Amino acid sequence: MNTDINSKAVEEDSVAEDRGYRDSLTKIEPYGIEHIPDVERHGKPRSQFFLWFAAGMNFPLVVLGFSAAYFGLPFWSAVVAILGAGLVAAAVMGYLSGMGVRLGIPQQMQARGPLGFIGNLLPVAYVNVFAGVGWAAVTVILGGQAIGLLTGMPFWLSALVLMLLQLGVAVMGYNLIHFLQRVLSFVLLAGFIFVTVVTVASGSIVNTPNPEAEGFQGVGGWIIFFGYFFSYIVAWMPFASDYSRYLPNSAANRRGAGWFTMLGNFVTLSWMGILGALLGSTATSTDTIAALDELMGPWAIIGLGIVALSSFTQNFLNVYGGAISIQTMGIPVSRHIAVVFICIASYLVALWGQHGFYEGFTAFLNLTAYCIAPYVTVLIFDYLFGGRRSQRGLQELYDKSRKFEWGFVAWAAGVVGSSPFWISAVYTGPIAAAFPQIGDLSFYVGALIAALVYLATYKLPRLSKQPLLVAEKEDTNA
Repeated sequence: MNTDINSKAVEEDSVAEDRGYRDSLTKIEPYGIEHIPDVERHGKPRSQFFLWFAAGMNFPLVVLGFSAAYFGLPFWSAVVAILGAGLVAAAVMGYLSGMGVRLGIPQQMQARGPLGFIGNLLPVAYVNVFAGVGWAAVTVILGGQAIGLLTGMPFWLSALVLMLLQLGVAVMGYNLIHFLQRVLSFVLLAGFIFVTVVTVASGSIVNTPNPEAEGFQGVGGWIIFFGYFFSYIVAWMPFASDYSRYLPNSAANRRGAGWFTMLGNFVTLSWMGILGALLGSTATSTDTIAALDELMGPWAIIGLGIVALSSFTQNFLNVYGGAISIQTMGIPVSRHIAVVFICIASYLVALWGQHGFYEGFTAFLNLTAYCIAPYVTVLIFDYLFGGRRSQRGLQELYDKSRKFEWGFVAWAAGVVGSSPFWISAVYTGPIAAAFPQIGDLSFYVGALIAALVYLATYKLPRLSKQPLLVAEKEDTNA
């Protein structure tokens, strides 16, 4: 049965009438957290591949692959970790993208269902600060450094230029982002093929462990390295549905969006990560941008130009997703005003964090995933078992009187229960400190605890006192 809702069936602040947006590239996107009505649904599932492929063709992934040298990992051992982490995390991203096609609502708004309005504020605020502002700042730092090496421009100016361009695109919104991601996919494909060829020709594979490496921990280092790549995609998970929610709702589109999203994420994470591991096993510099400059020799200007260009593809999504986060928190601003706020905050964080980048980057990645892994687990379980696909399940996402639900308890239990396993420059849990050889298990422990608590509570009387939702079977023809 098709459980889509239309504008007449949705309550107050979820109403999204026909505003003539369609596939226009010249109109500012008029929708924010509202349900997208059927009349505005457009696009093809393959758009998800180009969007995530372009976003993944980005230098932060090369930075993560570069860290294999820090842990003293043999090259092929690092490759196995990259491929394994990418496959698992990209599959989850694909499923979340399919949820966006079905529900027509941003990912974080979907979490109001199992967590409640107030219960959803804490994780969304965290995602907003760290995944919206933080990721945008990280990407601007890398892009700004590359432009600085190319032009001699001071960092504050190169970062400002990047952010202003990203601001303009994110204000225009969904359609322009998809269009530019498709165009930039082909440009970056050619650029990174060139970078890869030069790096492979100049580099060499070191396939023996290095016990003298600063971060060498044996198997534990491999698990942490695996976690870096897993957490990279995990950080995108609260935004997956944001970029598929305009697709017409059909079983074919849901499946297509899922597969194309998975493929786009997996291909680029694998490629960029392995490129970084090769850089790390060859270069003498411990700074990734300098290592690229060193290995590319006379071709460095092209490599640095590609790095600068790639910063746009990721930050279009960072800034856009951060604005959705602000609206999800109930702050009464339009989407494009929220974009301006995110850009200003990201620019200031980039100026503050341009030095001592590596340690802060990895700490940020881990802390984000520690909270997001159980969050996404609850979100998916609610979609599968909690009746979220019913008409009432969609309507109550906009009911702010539902302050807390059991999903908040499951999320909090996952975060707290995983904390003894955390490994971060900010905080290391007692179990992780006592047994460094087991690596970082926080993501998996947090997700497992959240899943168990959700399954134990979702049929209990709801904390909001509202009736339980009735789960509906998926209509494979809708």
